[in-house]
Amino acid sequence: MAGDRELLGAWARGDRRAGNQLFQRHFEALYRFFHGKVAAGVDDLIQRTFLALLERAPALAPDVEVRPYLFGIARNLLYRRFRDERRDGRVFDPLETSVADLGGSPSAIADQREQLRLLRDALQAIPVDHQIVLELYFWEEMSAAEIAVVLEAPEGTIRSRIRRAKELLREALNHRSSAPEVVDSTLDDLALWAQRLREAIDRGAPA
Repeated sequence: MAGDRELLGAWARGDRRAGNQLFQRHFEALYRFFHGKVAAGVDDLIQRTFLALLERAPALAPDVEVRPYLFGIARNLLYRRFRDERRDGRVFDPLETSVADLGGSPSAIADQREQLRLLRDALQAIPVDHQIVLELYFWEEMSAAEIAVVLEAPEGTIRSRIRRAKELLREALNHRSSAPEVVDSTLDDLALWAQRLREAIDRGAPA
């Protein structure tokens, strides 16, 4: 199976089949990334992400991995959209502003089990940068080093953000549930519940 760099290189040379293969390989992950943060236009954001990757392919350093670099592009496009839409004079700060603050209404996930609903709502209530850190860590199983590429921050900073993001998630869960046992169960098996939430999103994703 061809690697991402091989496919990207072939795509940059005009091989559309290589581009389609790269698109199919990373589409679902990008869909999950945008799904919980914007109410509409996910497909457009995904297409723009891949087009930006193609445009930058000739200048990409040989040691740069495509997957985290692709998520870095996606994050920048998402934040640009948030800033463009925030026309009320308030500043968008990804370390302070949450999806809930932005007033978005992302599509509901079909599976409405209490812990999945609670986790989804809590993720959308914490600052976007921290939401992204947890989703990349649990959903995409990225290492701190890979997430550092996405967020353009030192690896040590990312490790601190992962810890802080978990703390913020706990606060958001406690704020949204009057049942301590539900919160404790969600946090005790956070990786499991995060994967179940990912699966719920995937079931609702277009083919």
